[in-house]
Amino acid sequence: MDINKLINDFKEFDSATVQNAMILVRGYVDANIDYTSPDLKCYNFQNPVVGIAVTAKVTPLDEPKSKIDFNELYLNIKNSEYPVFAILQDIEEDNGRAAIIGDVMAHMGKALGAVGMVAGGSVRDIPGIKKADMPVWGTGRVPGHGPFNLIETQTQIEVAKLVIDPGDLIIGDEDGLTRIPLDIAEDTLIKCKVVREKEAKLMSKEGLKEKFDLY
Repeated sequence: MDINKLINDFKEFDSATVQNAMILVRGYVDANIDYTSPDLKCYNFQNPVVGIAVTAKVTPLDEPKSKIDFNELYLNIKNSEYPVFAILQDIEEDNGRAAIIGDVMAHMGKALGAVGMVAGGSVRDIPGIKKADMPVWGTGRVPGHGPFNLIETQTQIEVAKLVIDPGDLIIGDEDGLTRIPLDIAEDTLIKCKVVREKEAKLMSKEGLKEKFDLY
C-alpha cells in the first residue's frame, strides 16, 4: 500500500464523500469512530487536507503532576514519512478554557511537515495562523492560556467525539474530519468515485427530471 499516493488521491474528494464511500465499503458504524461532531470548526480552510495523525494530550491551564518534553511532539511531526495531521486533545477538566494551538505552533508545525492541525479544545491567533498558511480546526476560540504542557504523544485521543489513533488516515474540510481506516482505504477511494458520479447524476437536470418528472 502506497500511503503517500493514497493521501494525494484522497485530496480530490471531501470528508462527506469519503464517509459515504466508507458506508458502501463496510456499512454504517458508530459515528464516533468515523467522523467528528458539530463542535469542531475550521478556522483557515482552503482545500481538503489529508494526512496521517500525530497525536498529543496537553494541559494549557494548570501545572500537571507529570509531563514530557514538548519537543517530543515536534520530533514526531518532523520524523514522519508522510504529511502530518497534528491533532491535540486538551485534557484539562475545564476543557477549552485555554488555547492549545496558536500562530507560533502553526508556523512550527508548517516548517516540520504538518499539513493541518486540530485542537480538541480552543485555538487563538487566527490572523497569525492564516499567515502561516496552516489549516486549523478547533472546538472553540479564546485569547490566552496558562502553563502549557505535553502529557503524552502518539497515544489514542478523542477530539469532537471522534476517537483517533496515531497513524490514522484523516481527511479534513469545512464539514470536519473523517477517519479513514487503512484496511479499507483503497476500496474507499474506488467508491469515492462511485459516490461522486451518482451524486452528480442525481443533481443534474436530467437526473432531477428522471426522478421527479421535472422540466
